[in-house]
Parts: sequence; C-alpha cells; structure tokens
Amino acid sequence: MKLNHLVLAISGMTLFSCSEKKTESPNLVFIFSDQQAFDMLGCYGNNQIKTPNLDEFAKEGVRFTHCFSNSPVCTPYRGMLMSGQQSLYNGAYVNDKPLVPGHGKKFAEVLRDAGYSTAYVGKWHLQGGDRDRPIPPGEMRYGFDELFLSNNCHVDFRAGKCFYWNEEGQKSFFDKWEVYGQTDQALAYLDSRKDAENPFALFVSWHPPHDWGKFKGEDGLMHYRYDAPEELMAMYNRDSIQMRPGVENIPDRRRMYHGHMAMTSGVDIAFGQLMDKLNQLNLDENTIVVFTSDHGDMLEFDDAILPKQYAHDYSSRVPFMMRWPGQIGPGTKTGLLFSALDIMPTMLGLLKLEVPQECHGKNLGKAILTHEENAVESIPVWLYEANSYRGVITRDYTFTTKKDATEGSLHNVLFDRKNDPYQLNNLFSLYKTGRCVEIKKEIALNEKITIDYSISYAHGNRAFSSCTNIESCATRKFPFGFGCFQYEPLKS
Repeated sequence: MKLNHLVLAISGMTLFSCSEKKTESPNLVFIFSDQQAFDMLGCYGNNQIKTPNLDEFAKEGVRFTHCFSNSPVCTPYRGMLMSGQQSLYNGAYVNDKPLVPGHGKKFAEVLRDAGYSTAYVGKWHLQGGDRDRPIPPGEMRYGFDELFLSNNCHVDFRAGKCFYWNEEGQKSFFDKWEVYGQTDQALAYLDSRKDAENPFALFVSWHPPHDWGKFKGEDGLMHYRYDAPEELMAMYNRDSIQMRPGVENIPDRRRMYHGHMAMTSGVDIAFGQLMDKLNQLNLDENTIVVFTSDHGDMLEFDDAILPKQYAHDYSSRVPFMMRWPGQIGPGTKTGLLFSALDIMPTMLGLLKLEVPQECHGKNLGKAILTHEENAVESIPVWLYEANSYRGVITRDYTFTTKKDATEGSLHNVLFDRKNDPYQLNNLFSLYKTGRCVEIKKEIALNEKITIDYSISYAHGNRAFSSCTNIESCATRKFPFGFGCFQYEPLKS
C-alpha cells in the first residue's frame, strides 16, 4: 500500500488491557513539515488539496482534530518538541535562540540512553545565532548521535541551492528539490536499519511548505512567496483555487495558495516514499509513525501581515496523525486537546520510557489509547515577539491578550470555537462595552487559567541562568518585563 508514514518508534509498548506478552521495542519515525496548518490536508476536510498518501495514512491510525503549537514559531516549537518544556525555561523562546543543553534529558537523549539508534534529517533551527553554520557533534545535537544531516536553517529549497552540512563541516548541495533530497537520506538510513537488532528513532524535518521570500503582487504590495517545482505547480489550476472562508479571493492570494498547496503535495509524495520503504523492509508493523507540523500559516487570513505568530487556528492548529499497528485502531479520530509541549512526554510514555521530571507537558499516552477525549481542559499559548501575548485554548474558546490590552486585535482575541469555527468574529472588545456580561465572564475565566499556568512555570528562567557559554544568550531580554511569567489581568 502506498502511504507516506510518520513513524514514532515506541519502545516495548504493550496494550493497557490486553495480554502481558512483551514485544520487541517499536521503532519511531517522527515526520514534520513546516508552516502547514491543520486544514491543508484532504483528510482534514480540504477538498482542493492533493495529499493522497497522508489521507490514506489517516485511515490507518488516529487523527487528532485539536493539536496546537503553544508558541507558533519555528524555533520555539522545536525547543518544546525536544525538551517538553516551556519556552522561557528551555531557552528557545524566539527564532534563533538556542535550546539550552541540560536541565533534564532531551527527547533523543532519553531514546539513546534506552538503547535506540537516533537519527535526524532536515531542518534543525535550534543552534541559535548565525544560521549559516553546521551543528557540531556533541551536546548541541541533543542526543541524535548515529546520523545527523541538516542544513541548520536555510530558506531556498530549489535544486542546486539547497544543501546539508556533511560531517566535515562542508556544504553538500542537492541536485533536486530539498524535500526529495532529504527524503533520499532518510530512505538510505531506513535501508541501513533492515537487519539491525536495536530499535531506531528517525526524525525527518521538511522545511516546505514554508514561504521562501516575497514577490511584488499585481496589487503593488509585497506578498509571501510559496512557488514550488513546476511539476508540483502543474497539479493545480490557479484560477480555480478557493480561499478560506472570509478571505477575499484576489490573484496574488491565489498565487500564494497555489504554491503552498503544491509544496504540500510534494511533502505528501515524499511521505509516501517513506511509508513504502517501511513496508518493503517489513518495518511498518513495529514502527510508530507520526506526521505533524510545527505551526500553521495564515495565508493573509484576516489581513495578517505575518504567516504565523497568532493564536488563530490557521496559525497555531496543526495536523497530528499517528499509526501504531496493533495498538491504535485504524481510522480513529480524537478531539483530545493536545499540544507541542505534550509530544515528548506522551511519546516516551507510550514507549514506556521514563519521562524526565523537568518536562512541563503531559503524558497523554493512556488518554490516546483509551479514547479519553476530555483528559485535558485547556492548552497554554504564548508568544515572545514584538506583539507578545499570553492566553489559553479550551474546547469552547481561544483567548489571548497583550499586556494592558483593551481592544481586540490579531493578538487580543476571544473566539467562540463552537459557534464561530472559522474565527471571523473577535469577541475580545465586547466586554469593555458592558453589553455582554457572558463575554466578560469568559474573559475572566480564561484570564484565571492563564494566570494559573503562568504561576506553574515561575520557578526560574533557565534560559538566563544557565547559558552563559552559548552564543547570543547575552542578548536575551524578556518582552515587556514579563520575567518568570508575571502576569496582571485586564482591568475592567
């Protein structure tokens, strides 16, 4: 069967209520794209995008409908993925600030120490500082010791322009689109594991469908560029492309959508190749595969200037699908509230490996296997950029606020998730008018949740106290004085 599979290798896992028979430790294949919102897959309801491999993959495992990036930015997501820790604690709180070693084992360090062979292919973006340099062997690879092939972070995916750093610290250029070159590397690694005795964990990080520059539009304005290889662009008719609800359909946006969807189809093709390889090597039955993305892309929804950094679903809500034959039933769906913070502890929990006590995220492995969709009440969200905010996402509402906010904006939001699924009506400002008592109550409730989770992280900022030897740490500053998550509620 042709599928693009993300394999999360879960070690020594047995079903909670079934037999006591032990099986060999499962392998883990964790695949993630960059800047791909939940709605940019056919299996999530998009009837114009072409992602047959991922759509088929969704039928073979569990599909999460409410997975969120707590801080929808590239480096912060990766810091949470590898540490299970809040961004101010782990150091990677904005782009190009490094994930601080120590203070609890990182994801791959736990896997490595449990006997897994660990491999990483693709975008890294955790080194901090200058992007145009390799990541040397050692602690800054955070446990990926067997294979490490990355360009660090480079935003030109074209053949002859894209590359990776080899073990000699030199650039080796791909002669094909970056996703396909990196996939070849991952396929070669899987071939090397065919007869290996110990389990493996392979992480594959594709940069597309992330934007790669800007273009001057027909309207005279600058727009983000997503152009893909010609064979991928040819899969779509630009003139027939539809926008998301509430977005004006103009030529420049059709160009953006066209490239974004074409790159996503390329990701789907590469995913299918990896799934086929697992099947050919008879590794698929004992491999956990995961597919997700670091954050979404607004694609100018609500006239957003940036692709991400917003709490809106198109920016923060991502696809998350997992296949584990024999343990997770095919074709299942869960509405469990799940976030980037929870990935590391949950995967380690499923593998029956010890979760470092330094993790802030939740081990939701049991909730996944036993279909406990109400195990989580809220997800904390935050941003440490020019428009920094704090907030929460619950089943009913999305709430964020900047410091001293009084009016609704792209960063001061209250969306009714049930009655306004496309988030077209920002309720944030209504409580100021006194016309809506219920809205005021909801803001007060969400503020309390925000304060409660902020306090839970206020046990020292490791990023400042422990990274004196890491480049660029000296330049770190807390945005608008929010050291250690001090938070003041809105004044009514």
